[in-house]
Amino acid sequence: MRTRRSWSDKLLSSKPPEVKRLAHAFADMPEGCQMLIASPQLVDEYLRRIPAGTTRTTKTLRDDLAAALHAEHTCPLTTGIFLRIAAEAAWEQHQAGSPLAKVAPFWRAIDPDSTLAKKITCGPEFIRRQRAKEAQSKLPASSA
Repeated sequence: MRTRRSWSDKLLSSKPPEVKRLAHAFADMPEGCQMLIASPQLVDEYLRRIPAGTTRTTKTLRDDLAAALHAEHTCPLTTGIFLRIAAEAAWEQHQAGSPLAKVAPFWRAIDPDSTLAKKITCGPEFIRRQRAKEAQSKLPASSA
């Protein structure tokens, strides 16, 4: 019987990012553009650079990754897959004892109302709680 690979294994054993020229239009990208196919590790690194208390949309994540690797666009399909791998690996690490401060803060880039939030193991309520907790910690202390 085949053993299922862990999310952390999937994160660490991914192919490196690659920029390809599109032969045909795909999703929101025109034919001939330079499209980045990211990697779970690249997405993980991006997540770790998002400051606490702030969020990024998947579109912003894709635009930022494309710019960083000199592409015009980032593949929306693989980005969603890689974002899930990074999120599940972070959750797996947290469940194994790593504090949230040490894992990739995926809740900053996954909309709690998204389809992805409903698919990942932690669920949308965890994302909502983490976002609220970080937003609360950014509030200035009240002066008495």
